[in-house]
Amino acid sequence: MTSFALDQDEYERPFDPGAPLVASGNLRRRKIVSWLMEGSARLAALVAVAVLFIVVFAVAKHGAAALSIDFLTKDLPVFGGNSGGIAPAIAGTALVVAMATIMAMPIGILIALYVTEFAPPKIAGSVRLALDLNNGLPTLVIGLFLFERLIVGGHHGSAFIASLALAIIMLPLIARGTQEVLLLVPNTLREAADALGVAKRRSVLGVILPAALGGILTSTILAVGRAAGETAPLLMLAGIVNNQLHLNPFQPIATIPVTIYQLSEQPDAAGFERAWGAGFVLLMFILITSLAGRMALARSRSKLTK
Repeated sequence: MTSFALDQDEYERPFDPGAPLVASGNLRRRKIVSWLMEGSARLAALVAVAVLFIVVFAVAKHGAAALSIDFLTKDLPVFGGNSGGIAPAIAGTALVVAMATIMAMPIGILIALYVTEFAPPKIAGSVRLALDLNNGLPTLVIGLFLFERLIVGGHHGSAFIASLALAIIMLPLIARGTQEVLLLVPNTLREAADALGVAKRRSVLGVILPAALGGILTSTILAVGRAAGETAPLLMLAGIVNNQLHLNPFQPIATIPVTIYQLSEQPDAAGFERAWGAGFVLLMFILITSLAGRMALARSRSKLTK
């Protein structure tokens, strides 16, 4: 009874905002949990950075010996020779990724504009779900689907068919990234356009889209970095590789990921070293592309939030 009376007196005591705070057992427990979670989050971030550093260091260490002007400018070796370079693979990767970007970028932007500006909520949610599912689809399945539909159907592998697979991979990335950027555009711009009596399509093309252009380009750059490193679709769809440099989109073409795979399968150590060199070139391209995309996205967000 005495303890109950004391607790009741504490509840009935008037609130004093100037009274000092007294730490209870519950508060100490929350602080300990907070410190543990913060430490776990920092440790996870350090692990992620450490893994990236270890991978970059290992690739640079093994691939630096193979890098030279001839390695970057000469044709691929014939019949698995140790001479030559990866110039056709560099040009082929650039061609395939460029065609995939040309196909995926307009469609992805249009999808994002429809979902963000025009679609009813239910349809917009369904489209977002479809894009997320497509984004999680294994790239090997995409390559197998196109192989069964096009290669088995009588066509031969080519840069164009390989770019179709990369375009499918890039499409959800561009669409979802563009949606997020469009959502950052202040609603005051839309309201101002409506107040002036501007048609919806004109406000989208003349106000909203230009405001989000930097973020759209950033999403595209990040998608390019993702597509440039894909190997499985290119193994099935790029065709029997022509070791000579060419830019014909309807002929088999060499790419850096496929070249890395072929060089790493050679029985001699020189081919493995050249595979490390090609991997270093591809890794630097992806890293530079990703960093450029992140910087552009941060700059675009800072402009939109001002």
